[in-house]
Amino acid sequence: MTSYQDQPWLAQLTEVQRQSIRPRPSVLHAFRDAVRTRPDRAAFAYFDGQVTYREADELSDGIAGHLAARGFRPGDRLAIMLQNTPHFVLALLGAWKAGGTVVPVNPMYKGGELGHILADAEVSALVCAGHAWEEYARETAAASSVRIALTADAYDFQTRDDPRVLTHRRIPAPEDTDDLLAAARGGAARPDVPEPGPDDIALISYTSGTSGTPKGALNTHGNIAYNAERQHVGHELPDGSTIFVLAPLFHITGMVCELSTSIADAGTLAMAYRFEPGVVLDAFAEYRPAYTVGPSTAFMALRAHPKVTRDHFASFLLASSGGAPVPPALVERFEADFGLYLKNGYGLTECTAPCASVPPGKRAPVDPVSGTLAVGLPGPDSVVRIIDDEGRDVPFGEPGEIAVRGPMVVPGYWRAPEASAAALPDGELRTGDIGFMDPDGWLYVVDRKKDMINASGFKVWPREVEDVLYTHPAVREAAVVGVPDPYRGETVKAYISLRPGAEVAPEELTSYCAQRLAAYKYPRRIEILPELPKTASGKILRRELRESRSPRE
Repeated sequence: MTSYQDQPWLAQLTEVQRQSIRPRPSVLHAFRDAVRTRPDRAAFAYFDGQVTYREADELSDGIAGHLAARGFRPGDRLAIMLQNTPHFVLALLGAWKAGGTVVPVNPMYKGGELGHILADAEVSALVCAGHAWEEYARETAAASSVRIALTADAYDFQTRDDPRVLTHRRIPAPEDTDDLLAAARGGAARPDVPEPGPDDIALISYTSGTSGTPKGALNTHGNIAYNAERQHVGHELPDGSTIFVLAPLFHITGMVCELSTSIADAGTLAMAYRFEPGVVLDAFAEYRPAYTVGPSTAFMALRAHPKVTRDHFASFLLASSGGAPVPPALVERFEADFGLYLKNGYGLTECTAPCASVPPGKRAPVDPVSGTLAVGLPGPDSVVRIIDDEGRDVPFGEPGEIAVRGPMVVPGYWRAPEASAAALPDGELRTGDIGFMDPDGWLYVVDRKKDMINASGFKVWPREVEDVLYTHPAVREAAVVGVPDPYRGETVKAYISLRPGAEVAPEELTSYCAQRLAAYKYPRRIEILPELPKTASGKILRRELRESRSPRE
């Protein structure tokens, strides 16, 4: 039996929180339980429309039957390239009911990006928006293994037609595709295929590519079911709670922490197509959700909206930030403004979203030396180590690479044995993140290993500089990178976006940081931009800033 010495975080958990999670074999099993016990509850809401669990079951049966009739077989891959709409959930369930594996795809991807995933995953069927098919997906799919194409119209399932997000014109399904909703309503019988087991591959989730070419992580049904149940139990949400989709469903955070957790809870998943601060705030007022999770950049944007009020967040029992680091200053200001404490969390695609979080009743501590906010405590079935370059444990408080072992960790990457062996020796995930753990088991993430800046031989971690910048009242977003310097080798440069109506000179920000950081750490160069580049999941793309702008220094 593992002791508290091996897992010091267990001493911070309640007796209930320390219990091992015993999930159902898959999220599809949880969905069937919800259909049986709560058939008339809304499975999801979309603007002014709702779909019950019974209706979602019938519609996803129709999609599974349609796919099977078109030659889709167990083990085949279906790519879903959609925004947060009911079609996404129905296509996911339909593919799983047909015995398939789902490949979530960022709907912002274009020809080359989409083509890489279709080819790498050998995708058989593609679900996308009609306008995306006509603009670029048709040509890309024609050069791939895709033989079944279904298109979806974001105007389905609702009548509000909010022009802030629904900007594409309504079009009928292109003639060389099948309409997804028509297929769902077509009455084709669900194929008789075995129920998925915990070791079957549910998703091939491509990493976001913030540090290189995306790889397909193999999230099993057991991986997803475990973390969905852990979220459901650990958050202590009331039965049937409404969860708002703040993160994209194609991203592992939205897929697991919102969609799968909502199904595990037999709750209602509220969607509003994509992130737009005004639309999201209106949805909070309408749906009164109990929980949401999204990147820190989304919460920054909500806080900066001119019409935001404390009442917008009054219904929340819990809100979490995942997918990008949370500056301590944002947590403090958000709670002061809206009375809602943002709980930190940490995870990767390769550990099927969270592997550490802040439990109910706890507040994440801030490291007194670095000012870094803890990302949370690992769970009862997890082992998180901080290791050196040789894989040996380092003492508490010392930085090293974060390594994770547990039932949420993927078995490997799709058809990439060398990458799998390097990232998952003996099943332990080497995350590539640098962090440390305190004696109580709180985990702190310092930065990505590849993002370290070497300034005159001194290590500078961008997160530490960014956290200081976020304490300045004019700063909305910050990203710090290393840029070439003839004297220091590398020097620190910061890219900033400002809060609405704020004005500040770069020199003022440099002086502000110089008063709060060691001389080798503060940014010598600061550039103010209207917006910082981000992935669709909200991560600020340091790599893009470094690669596209450094040559012009």
